[in-house]
Amino acid sequence: MAESPSQPKLLIAKDFDELVRDAALFFADCAEQAVALNGRFTVALSGGSTPRGLHRVLAGHTDDAALKNRVATIPWEKTEIFFGDERYVPADDPQSNFLMARETLLSEVPVPDDQIHPMWTNFENPQDAAQSYEQALQQVFNPAPGEVPQLDLILLGMGTDGHTASLFPGTAAIHEKERWVVAHWVESLQTNRITLTPPVLCNARHVAFLVDGEKKADVLRRVLEGPYVPDELPSQVVRPTHGTLTWFLDTAAASQLTQR
Repeated sequence: MAESPSQPKLLIAKDFDELVRDAALFFADCAEQAVALNGRFTVALSGGSTPRGLHRVLAGHTDDAALKNRVATIPWEKTEIFFGDERYVPADDPQSNFLMARETLLSEVPVPDDQIHPMWTNFENPQDAAQSYEQALQQVFNPAPGEVPQLDLILLGMGTDGHTASLFPGTAAIHEKERWVVAHWVESLQTNRITLTPPVLCNARHVAFLVDGEKKADVLRRVLEGPYVPDELPSQVVRPTHGTLTWFLDTAAASQLTQR
């Protein structure tokens, strides 16, 4: 019998700084619990603008003494870093999610290099890059045949078109059932992307969306309160069956919600 998706939890902050604080505390809690349970913490980072603020706080750049002390306890030496998606550009390209994470977080915290797993884009064929990342997941998680890797935490954003990771409206990746990672051409952006697929996104112990700003208010309302139309709003496909789903929002992003 299939598991039922968990009900999402909404945490609405007064502003972006409070949103980032809430998310950083959640990150630290997830890390502490995972290490206590399994001896390590596995997390997938997201790209985009919102995570930059979170990364800075996780690296200790905050004037909030209590918050700074809390993030200082994150067991980075026992953390395995993954990525939810990547633009198919060189690792030193300004658009690279890995470059952003390295500059804002990974260069400032003591995660061992062999525990950082970028989606490498130095393959001639993007499909080979996706296969390589599946192999990396296989090596770290070693799931039983037919099972899917279970990350402790997957961080996600949401675009104004309702996309998340690199699951864009109208793309076949939204409906992927077997592969853990796919590379695909995104026609609307005229670019290749690599992304974790719904089987992995929905199998995490914790999934956290970070969404801020009034420009995302309408699409957020449609994602959370409208009909289930993942081909139009791919963020709706993220419905964890073995974990929690938390939306970290600011009041601007949440301004059109009728149910809180």
